[in-house]
Amino acid sequence: MSEIIIQNLLSPVVLFFVLGIMASLFKSNLKFPDGLSEGLSIYLLIAIGLKGGIELSHYSIESVIGPIFGALFLGVIIPLMTLIILRLMKMDLKNSIGLAATYGSISIVTYGAAITFLEKSGTTYEGFMNALVVLMESPAILVSLLLLNIIEKNRNVSEISYQSMKFIPAPAKLIDKEVIKESIFGKSILLLLGSLFIGLVLGERAVPTVKPLFIDLYNSVLILFLLNMGLIAGKRLPEVKKHGFKLLLFGLGAPLLFGSLGVFVGSLAHLSLGGSTLMGVLAGSASYIAAPAALKTSVPEANPSIYLGLSLGVTFPFNLVIGIPVYYEIAQWIVF
Repeated sequence: MSEIIIQNLLSPVVLFFVLGIMASLFKSNLKFPDGLSEGLSIYLLIAIGLKGGIELSHYSIESVIGPIFGALFLGVIIPLMTLIILRLMKMDLKNSIGLAATYGSISIVTYGAAITFLEKSGTTYEGFMNALVVLMESPAILVSLLLLNIIEKNRNVSEISYQSMKFIPAPAKLIDKEVIKESIFGKSILLLLGSLFIGLVLGERAVPTVKPLFIDLYNSVLILFLLNMGLIAGKRLPEVKKHGFKLLLFGLGAPLLFGSLGVFVGSLAHLSLGGSTLMGVLAGSASYIAAPAALKTSVPEANPSIYLGLSLGVTFPFNLVIGIPVYYEIAQWIVF
């Protein structure tokens, strides 16, 4: 295990991420232009979507139905588990929902780093795993907001029907249409789903066109993106301290719990060692793009310094350095 962690620590993607954190903590003037940061994010979303679609074109629906149901199951159960854990920790409802959506959704960059880790270790994985990234991006956000609306609806004072003299809950929408729109047509999901569809339709015909930019340069662009993520994570780290030790413990323990569950579900879906590892990575990661975008408009009372600070300042670096090798080791125990 220690050799795997050290090997991961010495990979370029991790070292550049650490460099970004150090630059931020030491107040360096290093920073990425907003346009470049946005461009790198768009590049990664398109690259992962295209590769997933091209690989998915090689598989029949029968071979992917099990992993698809496994991904959807994780997208539903993880936000529910997160909400229960945080409520037991006495966290208020709105911030609990914020973290449920954040930890139920996935980190596209953690997934990209895991692919690099597997390729470096010579471990193969199912090509359609990129397609599961799309499936796990939205469900947790919708489930979390659905739970919030159900809980709040049950708290509402019931109206009295004068005809039947029975208590009738006040009418309320379970999920606002704007939330659904953001969850399905937000930048990250739109690019992932659109690129996946294009890759699926074109198949191998797309390879000569997309390979020079979106395949050959992928790891190099990922390094730049992680350097920028290091700068951002370094700024978020002090915010986590404000919210106590229990929250920090959750940020470290949740990825191990959910990641282990993801590996187990991957093995039940008959995924390989690499595929089960990636399922664990997806389950153990936390969103800092899609979920925060939805929360900003739908749950404005949730504190961004909590769900962003924890996902980006604690869970993201933990997964990058320790989590990915741990999920790989757990997969070796379960799959073989």
